[in-house]
Amino acid sequence: MSTPPPDPWSALRRHTAARIALGRAGVSLPTAEWLSFGVAHALARDAVHLPLDEAAVQAQVQALGLACHAVHSAAPDRATYLRRPDLGRRLSDDSAAQLAALPRMKGDLLVVVGDGLSALAVHRHAAPLLAELQTHLAQAGLQAGPVLLARQARVALGDEAGAALYAPAVLVLIGERPGLSSPDSLGAYLTWAPRAGLADALRNCVSNIRPEGLAYGLAAHKITWLLAMARRGGGTGVALKDESDRVALPLGPGPMAIGGPGA
Repeated sequence: MSTPPPDPWSALRRHTAARIALGRAGVSLPTAEWLSFGVAHALARDAVHLPLDEAAVQAQVQALGLACHAVHSAAPDRATYLRRPDLGRRLSDDSAAQLAALPRMKGDLLVVVGDGLSALAVHRHAAPLLAELQTHLAQAGLQAGPVLLARQARVALGDEAGAALYAPAVLVLIGERPGLSSPDSLGAYLTWAPRAGLADALRNCVSNIRPEGLAYGLAAHKITWLLAMARRGGGTGVALKDESDRVALPLGPGPMAIGGPGA
């Protein structure tokens, strides 16, 4: 029996986790690819249902020298959260009262870390990204305020939280909807002048933050640039185009500037 020729796609497939060049067996997929699909699908489902390890994440955040407060959305459990996205966008009554009792926030940015649709992404990437972000913010003369660790959270929960603490801007770090090759992708959503009821068009998103996607350092650079430009222009979302890779703009008096790698 002759040996089949090598698959010319093999060399390219080593460079991506995307499901390309799967081959075929008759009119169907090869058995190995069907099995691989099943594993990827199971990992994605597991990521959606994995509970947030609140104590571990809180310890990681506090180890960075950041104050951390735990809050909860109006969705009482995971099943309700998945059925009722609207409840994940609002604070529970207890959490709203908790934030109302806190003093007005000091700093340029409130960070909300939410489990979203992948607590796995938060477990793996939230603390390393926050560490990089602290460095980039300090270099730009900016400062993060406290961190809120939110369970059963959607992105818009940050709007209500930011308004409660009078934050000039809120950054929501949240587990994104798992894909078949990325069950642990972290997203970052920046909103200027947060308040309840804002449309998604009024925030900027930095997506797919993980070592296999957008590196922590580059993500922190983009977030810092967006925050600096939001402060300058007074807005985020469709009014703010991400040109962090191409433009170097001074933030004010002195040599400090935020720009691309060559800036």
